[in-house]
Amino acid sequence: MYTLVVLLVLLIGYGSWEYCSHRSNLKKIPIRIHVNGTRGKSSVTRLIAAGLRANGISTVAKTTGSAPRVILEDGTEMTVQRQGRANIIEQVRTIALAARRGAKAVVLECMALQPKLQYLCEHKLIRSTVGVITNARADHLDVMGPTVIDVAKALAGTVPEGTVLVTSENSKEQLGIFRQACEQNRSRLVLADPAEIGITDDIMRGFSYVEHPENVALAMLACELAGCDRKKALDGMYGAEPDIGALRVLKLAFFAKNIIFVNALAANDPESTALVYERVCSLYGDVEKKVVILNCRADRPHRSVHLGQLLGRLEGLDAVMLTGMGTKLAMESALKAGCPPQLLVQLEGEPPPVVFERTLAACGSSGLVFAMGNIGSGGAAIAEYFGNRAVPSPEA
Repeated sequence: MYTLVVLLVLLIGYGSWEYCSHRSNLKKIPIRIHVNGTRGKSSVTRLIAAGLRANGISTVAKTTGSAPRVILEDGTEMTVQRQGRANIIEQVRTIALAARRGAKAVVLECMALQPKLQYLCEHKLIRSTVGVITNARADHLDVMGPTVIDVAKALAGTVPEGTVLVTSENSKEQLGIFRQACEQNRSRLVLADPAEIGITDDIMRGFSYVEHPENVALAMLACELAGCDRKKALDGMYGAEPDIGALRVLKLAFFAKNIIFVNALAANDPESTALVYERVCSLYGDVEKKVVILNCRADRPHRSVHLGQLLGRLEGLDAVMLTGMGTKLAMESALKAGCPPQLLVQLEGEPPPVVFERTLAACGSSGLVFAMGNIGSGGAAIAEYFGNRAVPSPEA
């Protein structure tokens, strides 16, 4: 019994020492930016970090999206090595790393999904000087749902206390939830509207990949709130390494076929995917066939259902390749949503070469191939297979 009490006291003491050490590290880093939201977190994190670096602010950043990375002061990246599942303690370690290196800023992508953990990450671990919520959309409904309003309430847990929140959310209901959370936390709400900030098409053409104006607007405002010059920040953003899940457009020429391949696998909620599909079709839709590759994950059944339903609403589809695992749910949802059965090609578990050949066969002489769904469960391998046979082309 005595030994147990001693061990318990030691454990409590160690925990108290750890927390005090963490609070000390926070005080050493005057700029702390916490990026949350449904879509665009990784991209916005990278853009903000690049903008801060370009203004001479020593910055350490961490993304947790398609492939978790720690980005150091000179822009070099380190892969986050995990022994098991992702754990929010990674944020504590990143802050400790930044403090040891003498960084003046950290930019951290929120890695929590559970509403209580989101709150904990902000109010106990990061205590941001600038909070960012990109948007609130219908994703991870099994954890934050069942509705998009519940998602917004969960995300609002990361509204900082007594500082400022920046968001590009424009839905009246979701925005109302963020505004109420700001009032409760005595924080100021700033809206990132690309048009009001002056994010023009000319500015967007400066990026080497397809970036979203809303992401740039968010990053620009976050950098300005941290004391940065706008032009220097934008120049830094142009040179930022995009996330592995960034929307890339590639051109292929195979067997007298001209193919445009769009990797939209990171936009895995229906609303974002639909917007990206419409945007891509408006830019590259002058083709004979439009083919979608929907890559599914067996451990994301809700996502498969919602993206399957989306297939019934996408205009101009000529074929859909169902890849990955757990495709039955997506197929059933697509059929219920009115997607013609003859468009659906069942390729569950098939390797990238088979997916590639079947997709090319469906393209006719020219085609737009739109890959959507999940990077996991073989999605990255499919995108890589297409990418290895393509030449990136800004004129695509």
